[in-house]
Amino acid sequence: MKVAVLQFPGSNCDQDCVHVMKNVMGVDAHLVWHKSSELGGVDAVLAPGGFSYGDYLRSGAIALFSPVMGAVREFADQGGLVLGICNGFQILCEAGLLPGAMVRNRSMEFVCAPTLIQTQSLNSPFTFKTPTDRPARIPVAHMDGCYVAEPHTLDELKKHDQILWKYVDNSGQCVPSANPNGSVENIAGVCNREGNVAGLMPHPERACEPVLGMTDGKWIFESLCAAVKGGFQRRSAA
Repeated sequence: MKVAVLQFPGSNCDQDCVHVMKNVMGVDAHLVWHKSSELGGVDAVLAPGGFSYGDYLRSGAIALFSPVMGAVREFADQGGLVLGICNGFQILCEAGLLPGAMVRNRSMEFVCAPTLIQTQSLNSPFTFKTPTDRPARIPVAHMDGCYVAEPHTLDELKKHDQILWKYVDNSGQCVPSANPNGSVENIAGVCNREGNVAGLMPHPERACEPVLGMTDGKWIFESLCAAVKGGFQRRSAA
């Protein structure tokens, strides 16, 4: 299994993603510079967190014009698995690969803290290995992490089983106090209608090893790796 980790000017979680894929998940992972027009024959793509192009204009708004995004779009169109984390989620939304948009946190402040997210659907190559008996503890670190979408888009997301994660409290309830950024309906991550492209604001790569005090993020990467190896078949949601 080979994984491409995108690298833009301003990416700061790219090495973390490579480390997790190589040293925790035990698969081949390599960086792909934003000026490259090829991914190099990979099985999955990770768009990592950071501040691509300094978040000028809007978070992710410039990165979508990088040559590598053409290759990512082609890969996704062919059914390849693509996961965007934090800034990567923002880039995928800006590129139209995911529905909705990311705007400034409702608090108008940068938020860096552990959060709890509950998987909303196991019908995804990014979640199907997730335990259902408790939320996952995974940190966030963002300024523009508030997910928004038009009412008709939200209806489509629900209809086609595209809401993958929501922020919850210790009891698994989607309450306002559990929402770190004001995202509509506590949404922490979504996928495209086909199910092969997903994004989330929390950083699972920062929650994969005991030394970090959090290991629940590993569930997402375990799902991804198992899906690449043929262990997942998505059911039609509608």
